[in-house]
Amino acid sequence: MTYIIGEIGQNHNGSVDIAKLIVDVVSRPIHDKLFGKELKQMNAVKLTKRDLAQELSASQMKRPYNGSHSFGKTYGEHRDFLELNDEEHFEIYKYSKDKGLDFIETLCAVGCLSLLKLFTPDKLKVASRDLTNLPLLGALAETKIPMIISTGMAGERELEDAINVITKYNSDLSILHCVSEYPTRYENVNLKTITYLQKKYPKYKIGYSDHTIGIATPIAAVAMGAKIIEKHITLDRQMKGTDQAGSLAIDGIYRMMRDIRNLDQSMGEEKICIEESVSIAREKLERSIATLKPLEAGHIITEDDIHLLSPGDGFKWMDKHQVLGKKLIKTLPKDEIIYINNLK
Repeated sequence: MTYIIGEIGQNHNGSVDIAKLIVDVVSRPIHDKLFGKELKQMNAVKLTKRDLAQELSASQMKRPYNGSHSFGKTYGEHRDFLELNDEEHFEIYKYSKDKGLDFIETLCAVGCLSLLKLFTPDKLKVASRDLTNLPLLGALAETKIPMIISTGMAGERELEDAINVITKYNSDLSILHCVSEYPTRYENVNLKTITYLQKKYPKYKIGYSDHTIGIATPIAAVAMGAKIIEKHITLDRQMKGTDQAGSLAIDGIYRMMRDIRNLDQSMGEEKICIEESVSIAREKLERSIATLKPLEAGHIITEDDIHLLSPGDGFKWMDKHQVLGKKLIKTLPKDEIIYINNLK
C-alpha cells in the first residue's frame, strides 16, 4: 500500500490550532460510496522546522518583504512569524499520533535537532534545497531515524553524494522524485524518473513528491510503482501563504486519498486470470455452442449444425470436440444451447 504524506509544511501560518485542524482533515475516514468500503486514511503528516540563525544571510533576513503573503515587514520577520517552537511541534506530534498518523519532520538545520530532546519523529525529511547540505545530511543520518530525501534540485552527482553521506550512518533511506518548480508545469514533471530511480537504486524505496496542481500526477506516479507520495495540504487554498494555492484542500485531499487507495487495490499481480468476481458476467455474456437449425433426437452433430450464442454456461468453441460427432438424446429447436445432458 502506498505510503502517503500530507505536507503541512508551514501552511499552519504560525498557528498550532490550524495545524491541528489540518491533522483532523487528513485523519477522517475515506469512503468509497460505490462499493460501500472504508479506505485507509493518509499515513503521515509533515511539518517543517527552521533554525533562523542558520537560515539566510543577514542581508536577506533584513530584506523588505511586503507582498500579499507576507507575515512581516522583512523576510526575517516573515520567517520568524511562521516558525513553531520545539514544544509546539511536540504538541502537534502528540495530536497526530493520537489520530493514528505518523509524524515526519523536515529539519532545515543542525540546530533543529533540538526537538529530538522532546520526541522522535517517525521519519526525517530532507528538503530538496538541502540535498547538497552534506553536514546536515550527516547529522540527520547519525540519529538513525529513517530518512527521506527529495531530488527536486539534484542531478546525478548531487544525489550520489547525498546517498553516500547518509548511508555511512543510516541505511533506512527513501528517495522521492521531485521537481522544485512551484507549481510544477506538467511538461516538466518527467514521471519516468521514478522508473529510472527504481532501476538505479533498487535497495531504497522510491516515491514522488508532487508540486503540480491537482491529483493526476501523484495518482499516475502510484501506477508507475511509487511507494511514497508526498503532497502539500491545507484547509483552504485561498488562505494567506505562498504554499496555500499549490496545496490540496479538504475536497482535493479526499479525492486523492480515495483514488490512490482504490488504485492500490487495483494493481494486483503480474499474471492473467479469470477473477471469481466476473463469473456472473461471464455466464451471462460469453457464448456457448448452440444449434444453428432444428436437430432431431438421434442426430449426429457436425460443425454445420452449430454456432455460438449467449449465455456462456455451455460448451465453448475451444471445446467443440466434446460436441462434434456426438448423438443428440432429444430434439432441440434452432438457437438453443447444447448442454452436456443433451448428448450421448
